[in-house]
Amino acid sequence: MKINQIIVIISLIFSINLFSLPRYAVRLNDKCIDCHVNPTGGIIKNENGWFYGKLPMSMISPREKELKLSPKIADNILFGLDLRGQFLYSQEKSKTDFQDMTGAIYTNIKLSENIDVVTRYDFVWGIWEAYGIAKILPLNGYIKAGKFQPNFGIRIDDHTAYTRGGDFALLRSNGTKGLKYDPFYLETGAELGFYLDKFVFLTASVGRPNTNFNFETDPTYTTRLEITPTSGRLGVMFGGSFSNAKIKTSGFPQFTNNSNTYGGFLGIGYDRIGLLAEYDIADDYIGKGISSKVLMAQLSYQVMVGLEAIVRYDQFDPDVEITKDEVAHLVVGFEFFPYSFVEIRPQYRVNFEDPDKKNDAFVMQFHFWY
Repeated sequence: MKINQIIVIISLIFSINLFSLPRYAVRLNDKCIDCHVNPTGGIIKNENGWFYGKLPMSMISPREKELKLSPKIADNILFGLDLRGQFLYSQEKSKTDFQDMTGAIYTNIKLSENIDVVTRYDFVWGIWEAYGIAKILPLNGYIKAGKFQPNFGIRIDDHTAYTRGGDFALLRSNGTKGLKYDPFYLETGAELGFYLDKFVFLTASVGRPNTNFNFETDPTYTTRLEITPTSGRLGVMFGGSFSNAKIKTSGFPQFTNNSNTYGGFLGIGYDRIGLLAEYDIADDYIGKGISSKVLMAQLSYQVMVGLEAIVRYDQFDPDVEITKDEVAHLVVGFEFFPYSFVEIRPQYRVNFEDPDKKNDAFVMQFHFWY
């Protein structure tokens, strides 16, 4: 992998709000909506999620009442920000570099008790996202309309995982390794969500893709079922996702593939330990008659308040009929929250492919949010 590709890949890590972290929800027996305005997680946090980032998760934080902070700029308006940068070392070129990663602003305007408008704009990448949420349907349901990322699989914060964006911009048009859910992938459309039971959450969406990195045509359909039973201190999350899309080939003449992507996911949390896993199959995604497989497994352990150890393994098999074409990542690192709204993340990334290449990388990321 070339150095400029590595830089782009790792620079895009975390371009979605950090605390859309399913491992916290699993460990705490919570749901995304407990900490986020968006029922499927991501972008701006509600007041409960904001206070969790301010107090319990940092090693040293102003837990006294003397530091009076608030995400509110009016009674019905919340705001947030996300600033990230990193130091990178590439084994392939023996080169170090510093990069801007993201500089985003979030807002949530509550138009009424049951209607919210959410926005995000990233000044570094020029990415914007905006949608309205109306919690007016039966079964505690909602309708979301606007520009957003569809709800598929586990939305972990590292989008170099093959279940998200993978090796960025390399499966759909030019041998890209990973699914389409990279930071740039958004759809303009509508989503319905229903809590069929206290522990059963179903979403379904239809939308037009807004990205230059795929060749999809209208419409794209996505559905996801999540089940979150609880048993004392043990948190469990499992379910499945399905997406149907029309994908145009990049050659001439162009053909349209009816592509289906489907799979299952699992999360287990107990005390300080969290496990997340996802397995997906993408049919006719990189070509007609070709099936691809994607795997992600992540283990986290809270060493102490404000310090977590993370190990993740990702694998992508572009064509199940071909041997030795798989690629994989092993990511080992820590997440250190020394103070409220401050994170430092050292991470070493080992890349596996055949033939083997010396292209491992070390990255030290710095994150400030509010």
